[in-house]
Amino acid sequence: MAHIVNLKKRRPATPENLITSRPWEFRRSDWGSVHFVQMLRSQSARLEEHRRARFEERKDEAVGQVPPCFTLKGGVGYTVHSIFLHRDHEPMMRDIYYLAGLVDCMINQVSPILRTSGIRDLYNKITTLQTLLSVKWQGPLDQVLCPIDNHLFSPVEYRRTIGDAGTVTRLCESIREATDTMFDILSHEYVFYTPGMIHDQ
Repeated sequence: MAHIVNLKKRRPATPENLITSRPWEFRRSDWGSVHFVQMLRSQSARLEEHRRARFEERKDEAVGQVPPCFTLKGGVGYTVHSIFLHRDHEPMMRDIYYLAGLVDCMINQVSPILRTSGIRDLYNKITTLQTLLSVKWQGPLDQVLCPIDNHLFSPVEYRRTIGDAGTVTRLCESIREATDTMFDILSHEYVFYTPGMIHDQ
């Protein structure tokens, strides 16, 4: 007896956009972004559900509207790009974020150390790490650390810790401790979407 073939329309498979889930979760963007995008996991979950629904409906574009998020431009874009290139090597990722914390201290924070000869030691440490990690920022520097919602990390407390450091050694230790904490928060609470130009890197 001949088999009856079910010709009902099958749901199209949603293209996989996950690049890596740990230490940081990186996904491919479907909306032609030219910058890295950072969003809370709850917002990313909504976006991915919306994305699946649109593919099932055979919409021309996978994403109709992007949920609230941070668009990572300028210095922080270079930071995340460097971390993305080493996305399978957590110690190096953490070192890059620590380096970004040192740079942030030079350009955005207030510390008595920066008004002494200690600033030279800090600058030398930054240039040494940049060479070892092959990381550099281009153009004017503004923000080099990822934004974090205030209920997850207190920028006021961080500034106080930086200001209280009495030596270059203690300052660097404080920045290392803080950037490790930030790194863990970014790992647990956020998802990063890549710009189209670096999907294959």
